[in-house]
Amino acid sequence: MKASKRLSTLLPYGDDGWDLYRKALARQNAGLPVTMLTIGEHDIGTAPAILDAMDAAARKGLTGYAPVPGQDALRACVAKRIERQTGAATSAENVLIVPGGQAGLFASHIATLDPGDIALFIDPYYATYPGTIRGAGGLPRVIVTGPETRFLPSRDALAEAAPGARTLLINTPNNPTGQIYDRATLEGIAETCMTHDLWLICDEVYDTQVWSGTHLSPRALPGMAERTLVVGSMSKSHAMTGSRIGWVVGPAEIIAHMADLATHTTYGVPGFVQAAALWALEQGPGLEEDVSAPFRRRRALAEIALAGNNRIRALPSDATMYLLLDIRPTGMSGTAFAEALLDAEGIAVMPGESFGRAAAGHVRVAMTIDDDAFAEALARLARFAETCPSGARSGFEMV
Repeated sequence: MKASKRLSTLLPYGDDGWDLYRKALARQNAGLPVTMLTIGEHDIGTAPAILDAMDAAARKGLTGYAPVPGQDALRACVAKRIERQTGAATSAENVLIVPGGQAGLFASHIATLDPGDIALFIDPYYATYPGTIRGAGGLPRVIVTGPETRFLPSRDALAEAAPGARTLLINTPNNPTGQIYDRATLEGIAETCMTHDLWLICDEVYDTQVWSGTHLSPRALPGMAERTLVVGSMSKSHAMTGSRIGWVVGPAEIIAHMADLATHTTYGVPGFVQAAALWALEQGPGLEEDVSAPFRRRRALAEIALAGNNRIRALPSDATMYLLLDIRPTGMSGTAFAEALLDAEGIAVMPGESFGRAAAGHVRVAMTIDDDAFAEALARLARFAETCPSGARSGFEMV
């Protein structure tokens, strides 16, 4: 018996971009020292007070079925937070609670695509995006950017890709580049969506990790609230990655349809997890700032560690828990550099090619170990870049 075509073609190239991470894990499991700078997992863990709230809710009895769209109080709290941050009118009816940002991305595409519809996304991209689109029955069409434009999509590139498409997926603040889409870029995206009647799906899970500039949600732009779905999550803002809780914000009618979808798929999020998320959100921006503060510090440490290096350059990072390093002067691909770095130094970073073609010749560094260890790892990485022999360009492409 065979799997469905939907599953067997989810990764048509047989690779999801995480080979280096799996190789590093295998080394670690074999007892070899590895400095993990790969995935976006906070080193501080979930705050004990959030865990206390979760425990108290479970012991109070919130262990049975929870309302599928989400608890009323949590939906209202998310709506209030979104309205405060963006200025866009938002009510509880605009909010669906989902088991994490990834579930929100999948549900958003299921909600807006019919089988065979074309779905746009921006390269570089988070590694799950093409598979998410295929899993929802869509046909992924990539819009390529590049370091010369700070990986921001141009109006011309958007206009060229848009005809015949149904959706556009963007990510701001952006993983892996650390860029925030500025107003001009977002206005170009909005113009494209309205001209070509596209749904906009905006992944904003890093909206609390902003170091320079201002995050603007495209849902707040004129004419965009009725055609935008915003995906958010507690994972990055509150270090609740394993709790699997997030939301989708959009027009009330489609949110109601997505609640029907949740009834037939996830059947909601555990009540005690929702109660912990509500408690965390009610603490306000202060708790979010505490969670994000280590990455602001480590961004500054990286600037010091990489200063003056002739073969590696950190792209200006406006946001997120990552740095994208340009290693093209070494003559190596991101894949070749990352593999050589792991073998020689035991430092694991993600190849830029894991995130598409546009970031080839780069590596992504997660700022997810304590300050002293991070500074040491960056210093070692910088020395390795200065002394490593140039290698043939290699890697893979995923669309």
